[in-house]
Amino acid sequence: MPPDIRKDLKRFAPVFLEARDNGLNEADTVLRLCKFFESVLGYDGIVDISREAHLKNKFVDVCLKVDGRVRLLVEAKAGGVTLRDRHIEQAQRYASENNFRWVILTNGVDWNLYHLTFEEGIEYERAFMVSLASPVEMEEATLKLAFLHSKSVRKGDLDSFWEKTTALGPASMGKALFRDSTLRFLRREIRKEAGVLIDPEDLARSLHAMFTPEAREEIGPVKIRKSRSTIKKSSIPVVPRP
Repeated sequence: MPPDIRKDLKRFAPVFLEARDNGLNEADTVLRLCKFFESVLGYDGIVDISREAHLKNKFVDVCLKVDGRVRLLVEAKAGGVTLRDRHIEQAQRYASENNFRWVILTNGVDWNLYHLTFEEGIEYERAFMVSLASPVEMEEATLKLAFLHSKSVRKGDLDSFWEKTTALGPASMGKALFRDSTLRFLRREIRKEAGVLIDPEDLARSLHAMFTPEAREEIGPVKIRKSRSTIKKSSIPVVPRP
């Protein structure tokens, strides 16, 4: 279980909110972030936090290390800057050169975490997006940012969080829902409840329409997947003795 950072986060959140309201620049934001990583997320200020990692005349604002190995890249923006996915482009390039999987994009108040893969070019998925802007949002931020704690990274909690998030994502859920075995079960239940036998294609389209446009895009077009059939081994014919 990730460490409880609730008290430290509530104590530190006003620092970022004040920086945003006062229009502090990116360099001042980075200073506050480094203190945050040390005081709230458990990184050693001397050993674990490196600033301005250099790659081909470009820089990544902060690298966070666990047990001497870089595990998280941080792309920082000034407090008043609205975060965009394109802001991690610089960190993406650095990550691809070194096979780093995690990038944090933050202005101190808002936090986006990205997971990167490099099988076919550089691809990224947003793992979470949280904010310290209000007490209501702080609750979710407390739970999610705890996965960035050095102890969570060391124990594998961050990777486990990503595995669970992926398993519960639209792509994974879509594969499970649109299998013929799942649809057959749903057809039986609907027939019990409503007394109507629904065509599998109609049921699949109805399920697909229940998702948000973003989720439907991730799932892809409606396609019923056949379940793997059990392959039976053929028996060896018995040759009668002469």
